[in-house]
Amino acid sequence: MLSEERQNKIVELVNENKSMTIQMLMKMLDASESTVRRDLSDLDSKGLIEKVYGGAIAKNVTFSGKDESVNLRKEQNKEEKVIIARYAASLIEDEDFIYLDAGTTTELMIPFITAKKAVFVTNGFSHARKLSEAGFLTYILGGEIKFPTEAVVGEEAILTLFKYHFTKGFWGTNGISMSSGFSTPDVKEAMVKQMSMDRTRKRYILSDASKFSKISCVTFAEFSDATVITSELGKDSEAYRTYSNVVEVKK
Repeated sequence: MLSEERQNKIVELVNENKSMTIQMLMKMLDASESTVRRDLSDLDSKGLIEKVYGGAIAKNVTFSGKDESVNLRKEQNKEEKVIIARYAASLIEDEDFIYLDAGTTTELMIPFITAKKAVFVTNGFSHARKLSEAGFLTYILGGEIKFPTEAVVGEEAILTLFKYHFTKGFWGTNGISMSSGFSTPDVKEAMVKQMSMDRTRKRYILSDASKFSKISCVTFAEFSDATVITSELGKDSEAYRTYSNVVEVKK
């Protein structure tokens, strides 16, 4: 394949999928790593794609560098979040030992949970209160309180997670990208997410369609590490429909 033809194909693939890893491009183009890296650098300098660590993203992919307040996020895409939360709650069974990550969509799951014998661990202090009020046996991680997301984070929370083995877990995210995985702005919160996911058998990311093709500061898991439960995907993110780990919940 000629250089110009290969680079045109790279631009086409990146724009179609919003992001591509170097390994994906090597396989699809039957090209060496050094060739793909050189092409990405060339295309980035021309402004046709944006080169990132491990691959490339389309020019319209956005970055998120900070957390918005819980009160603000609770009102964003609320109808879609409720649909996602209801479906996620239906996956919980009486025998489950559940990790419930802090977040507005995970919090919306609580009124829909019918498996009364399920046991919960959470780093969300509002989640812990609501779960306890609903009659669930609930444990909360100890550690530093992060007020904007109402989450418990830090070294103590991570150390506590070492003793647990969860059957299922549900997490929020600030960004979803095929090349950069699931990401969040805060290092401490990312570490708690990563550790809790490592201790969980079945992992679910809850996200409305607005989070797709967005990248935040810190990756806490690869795209293939969890099943994504999302609302109806729009035109900008419909490429994700082809992935078996994306569950699209419609109204």
